[in-house]
Amino acid sequence: MRIDLSEIASTFPAFRVGVVVAERLTIPSERPDALDRSIGERQAALRRRYGGRELAEVPGILPWRLAYKVFGIKSTRYRCSVERLVKNTLAERPLPAINGYVDAYNAVSLSHVFPIGADDLDRVEGDIFFRFSRPDDSFVDMSGGEDAAEGAGPAEDPPKPGEVVYTDAAKVLCRRWNWRQDARSLVSPATTRAILTVQSLGVGDLDAALADLTDLIGRFCGGRTAVTVADAADPVRDLAMP
Repeated sequence: MRIDLSEIASTFPAFRVGVVVAERLTIPSERPDALDRSIGERQAALRRRYGGRELAEVPGILPWRLAYKVFGIKSTRYRCSVERLVKNTLAERPLPAINGYVDAYNAVSLSHVFPIGADDLDRVEGDIFFRFSRPDDSFVDMSGGEDAAEGAGPAEDPPKPGEVVYTDAAKVLCRRWNWRQDARSLVSPATTRAILTVQSLGVGDLDAALADLTDLIGRFCGGRTAVTVADAADPVRDLAMP
């Protein structure tokens, strides 16, 4: 299995991604108390550091806004996943409790200000890619699509022309690079194998985030992990397996 970001490497030369493959997971359906305390501490630390500042002043946010503009996204309606986490934290909103695995990587995303997303590896087909969208791309929006009413169920909502997307060999796993995940590969407590990406545009310490992430996964979800890093200079890599 490979990661391939060669199609976007020349347009986004600062892009660097860490891919974490985890196996033999035991994912708690409820957030463990120790993880809940850690998330509270991380949110408090972020508020102390960035409270009262504009979101664009938080390191790691502005590069993604600029990258989104390159493929035509100018509306504040569409922001990368970590910007939403930071915005909600600065507004003193709690981090949503999903499950032990998702909550762990959201904690790392918040602390290191990197977009992070994960998919159930048993629902991923073939290699994975960061590339530009294609006319036949398939994406099932978990919220019913961009124009759906609140509470709508999953629905097909393919990417717009020119979007950067994260895909496997059969479908789009995440639209607008790291905006919203496909409904078909969500990580749940039934997941035992997962693939996760930590995404950087040149700001922040990716290696530190990966170390933090593998530590939290090991502590709260068990299993084993292996890490592969790809960038514009080395855009196609075989994934390390645990």
